[in-house]
Amino acid sequence: MRLGNRGSDGRDSRIALRILFGVSGLVALLVALIVLAGAIALPGLSEWVAVTFDTGVGLKSAAVIAAIISVTVMIVFALAAGEGLIGEIQFMIPGFFLFFVFFWLMIAWVF
Repeated sequence: MRLGNRGSDGRDSRIALRILFGVSGLVALLVALIVLAGAIALPGLSEWVAVTFDTGVGLKSAAVIAAIISVTVMIVFALAAGEGLIGEIQFMIPGFFLFFVFFWLMIAWVF
């Protein structure tokens, strides 16, 4: 008893494999371009970091930087969880404050 056409399944499999390799190749190329751009921009970026953080970062500046980092990390976590921004809000609010305090004190201490 045959349930489907085997020839069509094999062709679909080959097409899916070609699409997978094509998308994987494009992603690899994009990552390579980002790494190359980072390597080219590194001397200018390191000079900016040396000038900007030469005197150190105070608690006020560290708080602003920590807030931006914390919001970004929490949005990435929420989107990766698949529930969106609303589904896990009761866990995200305390997590945000923990991230904020951690990043705030670490940035102020390290820089």
